[in-house]
Amino acid sequence: MFLPRKQNRFKSLNLHALLTLISLTVVSGVAIVPVQAEEVCKVTDPTGTPLNVRSSPNGEIVNALRNGREVYIHEVARDSQGRAWVKIGGYYDSRYRTWGWVIREFLSCYSR
Repeated sequence: MFLPRKQNRFKSLNLHALLTLISLTVVSGVAIVPVQAEEVCKVTDPTGTPLNVRSSPNGEIVNALRNGREVYIHEVARDSQGRAWVKIGGYYDSRYRTWGWVIREFLSCYSR
């Protein structure tokens, strides 16, 4: 298939840039990985009380987290009433821990 001259030039430039990137990676020994935004959530329980963390959706209370605690979502499930529950984890004392399940509506999430 024939491409207009301008598109052919850009196609070869893209190929040239890709080959240069690959050769720089091989020579330097450094892997170049695209950066992806990370989704972070914070506990935002409107009642102001610590948010109950459960062993399973609607299960036994195993912990409680205060508003403002940064968490990450691992898994999403729905209960029989259709409410979204999320399995969360986060850092505490410089260690990552998986805490358990909370109702999704009490988290505010954003990308950074």
